Amino acid sequence: METHSLPITVIGAGHGGKAMAAELAARGFPVTLYNRTYANIEVIALRGGIELMTEDGHEVFGPLQKVTSDISEALAAAQLVMVVLPASAHWEVALHAAPFVKSDQVILLNPGRTGGALEFAAGLRAGGCTTTPIVCEAETFIFASRSMGPAEARIFRTKYSLPAAAFPTTRTPEALEVIRQAYPQFFPGKNVLYTSLNNMGAIFHPALTLLNAGWIETTLGDFEFYMDGVTPTTAKVLEALDRERVTVGSAVGIRAQTAMEWLYRAYSAEGDNLYQAMHANPGYSGIKAPNRINHRYIFEDVPCSLVPMALIGRQYGVDTPTINAMVHLANTVMGTDYWHKGRTLERLGIKGMSVNELHRYVDTGER
Repeated sequence: METHSLPITVIGAGHGGKAMAAELAARGFPVTLYNRTYANIEVIALRGGIELMTEDGHEVFGPLQKVTSDISEALAAAQLVMVVLPASAHWEVALHAAPFVKSDQVILLNPGRTGGALEFAAGLRAGGCTTTPIVCEAETFIFASRSMGPAEARIFRTKYSLPAAAFPTTRTPEALEVIRQAYPQFFPGKNVLYTSLNNMGAIFHPALTLLNAGWIETTLGDFEFYMDGVTPTTAKVLEALDRERVTVGSAVGIRAQTAMEWLYRAYSAEGDNLYQAMHANPGYSGIKAPNRINHRYIFEDVPCSLVPMALIGRQYGVDTPTINAMVHLANTVMGTDYWHKGRTLERLGIKGMSVNELHRYVDTGER
């Protein structure tokens, strides 16, 4: 097995975290896996790594250098920190990590959802961070993956290319030099507005979960989420959400990709409409639906994707009725108020900014 010298810490041991930690370790990177609750990673620690089924059907073992629930230990030697958690945990992780991060570290949110890097940087400041790590966000997660057991994961598909951007943008080239040692698929995103507003999880996850709620509760998710759950009718709702997202991007000077364009770039999937394009994507085949409604597709993607997207639209004069409807349905179903609990413009540090001020802030870090 080829070995690599870049020390990497993966924060989070869910579907994506386990898959990424195993895949990197199987390729010879020295990997530390951190999870706040040790009981969730105890089996991995006992086995010394994670069993991974790759997208071509091979079974490999990813041996981990360290498995820990101590954030200071997890960050001690890392040069690249891959945060693979629901975005709803980003603020808390930033607060806990703040005393221990170093200036030579690159922190990549996989993904940031909407405004992730802005919120994470604010969380580091709030936690008393005195160093200057590079905080970045990926547009989406590099894998379609699932946890298959306490120390097992499966990768269904790896994306061909995806952008990442740093906050501020001036540090993106420096960050990509490190990130591309692990994943050459990453390329520089224009800025974190671009990666945030090309957030496809915001379009696909909440709506398909809410619109298929009856089926999810009846079958406990025993159907293919992106195949059976995407019908001509549900796809029309996704298209309406997508149009609103692209319009919000235009209002802040970003030419956001449509969902159709994104599917082609990420998976080479295409069709005459979104329904056809999603069904033409072999990477979605075999991925089951959530087994419950109280799932990250709601408690992550609504407050950390749809809410800030709608609030950005509101600040810059864009109506988002379909996005607002999804937030309202989620609030009703979950008995909460995601408008209040979600990522606000105050939390992101962009409340009241003009478009020019917004671009200056994300590109230089200066208000």
